[in-house]
Amino acid sequence: MTDLFDKLGYYFEFPFVRYAMIVGVLIALCSSLLGVTLVLKRFSFIGDGLSHVAFGAIAIASVLKLTNSMPVVLVITVLSAVLLLRTGQNTKIKGDAAVAIISVGALAIGYMLMNIFSTSSNLSGDICTTLFGSTSILTLSTTDVTLCIILSIVVVLMFVFFYPRIFAVTFDESFSRAVGTHTNIYNLMIACVVAVIIVLAMNLVGSLLTSALIIFPALSAMRVFKSFKAVTVCSACFAVICAFLGIIIAILTSTPVGSTIVTVDIAGFIGFILAGKIMKR
Repeated sequence: MTDLFDKLGYYFEFPFVRYAMIVGVLIALCSSLLGVTLVLKRFSFIGDGLSHVAFGAIAIASVLKLTNSMPVVLVITVLSAVLLLRTGQNTKIKGDAAVAIISVGALAIGYMLMNIFSTSSNLSGDICTTLFGSTSILTLSTTDVTLCIILSIVVVLMFVFFYPRIFAVTFDESFSRAVGTHTNIYNLMIACVVAVIIVLAMNLVGSLLTSALIIFPALSAMRVFKSFKAVTVCSACFAVICAFLGIIIAILTSTPVGSTIVTVDIAGFIGFILAGKIMKR
């Protein structure tokens, strides 16, 4: 055990390890806060759809040969979130069909662009890294960490400040609209914040695994708790602990960070299912 702590202490002397830990915990926290609302509103598919859009945006940024693709990816993903929400309200194109159109289209176009305008000798490796996260935690720069901290603070403050409205829109959108709450604005705000979280999470877990950070903590907490506040608090704690453990395991075993975090989330989800059944008995 002493050797294990000594090894961890050695690794945490490196800045890139601390960067990965900070970013991972913050992204997990923000994802879990909105994950409860998305799951209860049956909007969890938005995260999966926007993750595909982010992949297409990265392909566009690579074609333009931008050194920092974050601004382009962020703008395109947020605009897609707005378009997705507006299109989903169309009577001719339902929500699930709108997600399929935008996500699959973005994924196909992104892959095509990366093949046509490829400037890398390892195209398959670049695509795999983008989809499933980097196999190394050396990719996070000081700029990435600073941007993540700022946006995470904004997300948490927005959730705390608008908590009563988010609660009302989550459980009874029709009643909230009847009493004068601008539900469309809050739905739009939630979609845009989810888009920001997905863009931030891509460096850590990849575009295809970001939705797992949104879904698993919320579903796990719902196995044990019933009230919205208790589920939200438990979901946040669950997400942070799983992210921390996932990064630690990835460091010790040299496994991909994103896949390891999601695997820990799945194990925790199974544990909460068993705990919920025991509590019912």
